[in-house]
Amino acid sequence: MILGDLEAFVAQLPPYKAIAGLDLGDKTIGVAISDLRRGVATPIEVIRREKFTLDAAKLLALLQSREVAGIVLGLPLNMDGSEGPRVQSTRAFARNLEKLTPLPITFWDERLSTVAAERALLEADTSRKRRKEVIDQVAASYILQGALDRMAHMNRG
Repeated sequence: MILGDLEAFVAQLPPYKAIAGLDLGDKTIGVAISDLRRGVATPIEVIRREKFTLDAAKLLALLQSREVAGIVLGLPLNMDGSEGPRVQSTRAFARNLEKLTPLPITFWDERLSTVAAERALLEADTSRKRRKEVIDQVAASYILQGALDRMAHMNRG
């Protein structure tokens, strides 16, 4: 079930279950998962994309093994907030994934998440080769952390 806003998404989540953040790229899917209290996002894995059915099977197996209760998918809006071809392919991915899982899915504006992830890795003096390996899962954790921070703010009223 795809939910258009974070409030509706949160309403579908059981308490004390992790949620996943995804950074969907052309070649990879970066995956981050929250702690059970949904306070901290942790980069977990990068799935190399092959074909949707294989990608979805790998992703859903990972999410099931981690007992994830929902999915936050990074939405690659243009800097002016408009939607381009990458947003359309992300929405199509979500529609296809929705047919394979009962997990609630929502979107989170991912503008600058990859830039922030790259900057953090540079500041940590990560080698170029290692940055290339982990950038997508770190970007996924930025996407998820943004959503988690917003959720925490919503709960405080």
